[in-house]
Amino acid sequence: MYPSISASQWGSPTAPRKALLIHGLTAWSGSWEGLAQLLVSEGFFVVAPNLLGHAWRRGTDYRMSTLAEDLRPYFVKDTSYDVIVGHSLGGPVALSLLQFLPKTKETAVILLDPPLEIEGTSEMHKNWFLNEVTNVRSTEEVADDRGWSRRDCVLRVLGLSMCDRTTVEGIFSHNSPWSFSGLLRNIPPHVKISVLVSDPEAGAVCDPEHIPSNVERLSVRVLPGIGHCIHYENPDAIVDLIQLPRAKL
Repeated sequence: MYPSISASQWGSPTAPRKALLIHGLTAWSGSWEGLAQLLVSEGFFVVAPNLLGHAWRRGTDYRMSTLAEDLRPYFVKDTSYDVIVGHSLGGPVALSLLQFLPKTKETAVILLDPPLEIEGTSEMHKNWFLNEVTNVRSTEEVADDRGWSRRDCVLRVLGLSMCDRTTVEGIFSHNSPWSFSGLLRNIPPHVKISVLVSDPEAGAVCDPEHIPSNVERLSVRVLPGIGHCIHYENPDAIVDLIQLPRAKL
């Protein structure tokens, strides 16, 4: 049976601009609440799908290509987006979606601390996520640890509660070896990609050395003092990358 799709939406479908937000491993569509509200205020209609294995969605195949193919319904009838944002796991998924983007429209793709090459540390990452979904902490514990807003802590705990170890194990086993930096080497002429990298001292998973250099339409920026969840800690840095004229509201 084909798994049902689900998503969160913000703003009006008739808004002049559209954004697609793709969450990371053990997160869910609602985790974009803060950034989505900022984008709505800039004249966007925002759509955030739930990836396979998240928000109670079931799956058996967690290859990156399958996660991307599962999002094909969001591109039916040449549906296009002005901006696509992918956080963590959502970064490689977003790169795998480039083939679906209409060639008649320029799309800005923003990757938030994407894990491009983690083959040497994949076991460590897997065990960390397994512990997170097996021993889900309270909102207060997350707040004490991360210093995030109560809203973002609640959304984080909800995401972990709606995911299980089968998804985590599948994501890592079905994508071994974990190597996706090559997806940045051939960027289509109608796509512009920006990579925001978290501070290595604050838990970054993206190593700038893994990002190909001298690639047209590709820019990279490291955010000092900002942790892995950039959309929680510095959403303005994301909005600043959207170099589009303001909509007349």
